Amino acid sequence: MRSVARGTLKKHANARGEPKVVMLQAHSEKLTLLLQVADVALAAATFVAVLALPGMWVPGLDSRADDGSTLQLLALGVVASASWPVALHRLGVYLSQRLLRLGEVATQVAIAGATATGVHFAAAFLLSAPVAPYFPLVCGAAQLLVLSALRLGAYGALRWLRRDGRNTRHVLIVGSGPRAAYIQKVISWNPSWGLTVMGFIDDGVPAEGPSVITHQVFKLRDMVEILNDQVVDEVIVACPRSMLAEIVEVVDACALAGVPITLLSDLFGDFLPAPRATRFGSLPALSFAPVHHNRAKLVVKRAMDMAGATVGLLASAPILAASALAIRATSPGPIFFRQVRCGLNGRQFVMLKLRTMYVDAEDRKHALQDHNEMDGPVFKMKDDPRITPVGAWLRRFSVDELPQIWNVLCGQMSLVGPRPPVPMEVVEYQTFERRRLSMRPGLTCLWQVSGRNEIGFEDWVRLDLEYIDTWSLRNDLKILLRTLPAVIGGSGS
Repeated sequence: MRSVARGTLKKHANARGEPKVVMLQAHSEKLTLLLQVADVALAAATFVAVLALPGMWVPGLDSRADDGSTLQLLALGVVASASWPVALHRLGVYLSQRLLRLGEVATQVAIAGATATGVHFAAAFLLSAPVAPYFPLVCGAAQLLVLSALRLGAYGALRWLRRDGRNTRHVLIVGSGPRAAYIQKVISWNPSWGLTVMGFIDDGVPAEGPSVITHQVFKLRDMVEILNDQVVDEVIVACPRSMLAEIVEVVDACALAGVPITLLSDLFGDFLPAPRATRFGSLPALSFAPVHHNRAKLVVKRAMDMAGATVGLLASAPILAASALAIRATSPGPIFFRQVRCGLNGRQFVMLKLRTMYVDAEDRKHALQDHNEMDGPVFKMKDDPRITPVGAWLRRFSVDELPQIWNVLCGQMSLVGPRPPVPMEVVEYQTFERRRLSMRPGLTCLWQVSGRNEIGFEDWVRLDLEYIDTWSLRNDLKILLRTLPAVIGGSGS
């Protein structure tokens, strides 16, 4: 290399960059096609195997199926087999899994399995296929088991090969300061990723001094030559903000050479949320939302909400009826208390509760402000004189919250999420506290099962933000399981 004078490049291959990129792309496309064919073949074989099990046909159907039944089964088999690669593709499972953890890969496959099984159920119903009602579930579970074994086995084998120095990818890091050094350490801590740092690009010496091996640092003007003459699988931008102007040259060079580029989002600020690639009309864009949750998992969460709300309304109907009679018999006024609350992103909705206070409660609230036992914009009073005797009992066991199940069914709330505040509280929020509104409010939350009124507003906000930042379906289930004993015991009321 003629112009590379500042460092000695760690050479990994003698192939030129552009042909090598084309070769990698072709290899990746062939591997993806091979995986898709294997998934369809295994899903189809599993379909046939499950169909052959006893009890999988409609009772009474003659084993010598007529042409119509055969066509129905054939169509169902095509749907049950083809839905898998479609679902896996939509979830990005055919993309590189090099940097993903085993749990993330397993979650992707499980969600794909749930999607494919749902499609299988729908197809069996629409086609009136001559199979038992539970056949799609059994078939989907069997296909999930077989395809998971293939996927996770391949995942483990590739990790072992990369640890052994095979199936490696060579990366070039833009920057030579602390951020670049940290990226190098992260790569060294994860040998199963199969990444090798071949050098660094930096036009100047960082203010704190170089944090990487100096003889591996090259000038920005050398980058085009490096991309042309060496095998570079990816360029990672880990430079300080002072190099923002030079990033355009880096992006242009990578685009011309066909080399993927990864831009670390903390380049724009240490407290900026993780971005998501999206589009603004026809323009590609990065979305920096307060928190990015997997859309497929959010769909599952909504499905859980609808199922849970339906069951909850049916199960709580006798309790609601008895409570309504008690409210009507002991104090004048309506059975339900309707209050405007702030939901997702501050949208207002009418939340339902069983009335636990006298009808003039809101008029008397101002006179009781000096007795508020909560800090922040929230009003809470332990021995609130506005609460009726029946209302005190309903509140102790959270029975007054049961009508909110209807809000869950309507999509205004979720089973689990931050409690919805009233508009006058939101007006007094500090900027960071408004992030509580970035997720759909819920019937129960971390605050509800962590002491409720026994903790202050600051800890309440902290728990809500912790829930949003670490949200998962598993955490939702844990909170729901913790809610039941908290309600039965009347803790924190």
